[in-house]
Amino acid sequence: MYRLILAFANWLQNTPMALAVGGSDWAYPYVQLTHFTGLSLWVGTSVALDVRLLGVGEGRQSPAELLDALFLWNWIGFGLTILGGFLLFSIAAASFVGNLAFRAKLGILIPLALAVHIFVQAKARDWSETPEPPVAAKLAGLLEMLLWLSVATAAVSIPYF
Repeated sequence: MYRLILAFANWLQNTPMALAVGGSDWAYPYVQLTHFTGLSLWVGTSVALDVRLLGVGEGRQSPAELLDALFLWNWIGFGLTILGGFLLFSIAAASFVGNLAFRAKLGILIPLALAVHIFVQAKARDWSETPEPPVAAKLAGLLEMLLWLSVATAAVSIPYF
């Protein structure tokens, strides 16, 4: 399986798109900007909801109202993150595939952080029906923030592996 993934990575990093982005003095910084802007929107709006689930900011907006206000921005951020991340990955895909920190980042992000994120968004309305968020809401918000911290830690560790 690894050989198949590595073959795909070698093909991807030699596509005209990857070569153009990687070989351009101006495209690469804009791709990074796209990725980091998306991350800021996605993680920022997610953490705002998580903090509200922990009980911070009570009396201002319920978790459901905050979710409604941030939902579109959250998923716009997700889309920008995926677009920028895929383009950054494509530039040096073969080296990323073998990088333990990159594998940890995706291993935490895809099955765990994304699943918890969707679960939190799905349950936020139910949790808003009580005056104070229930213990399950607080645990879910805390878990999501810890997973985001784990993803960020793995991401900044990529150059060292």
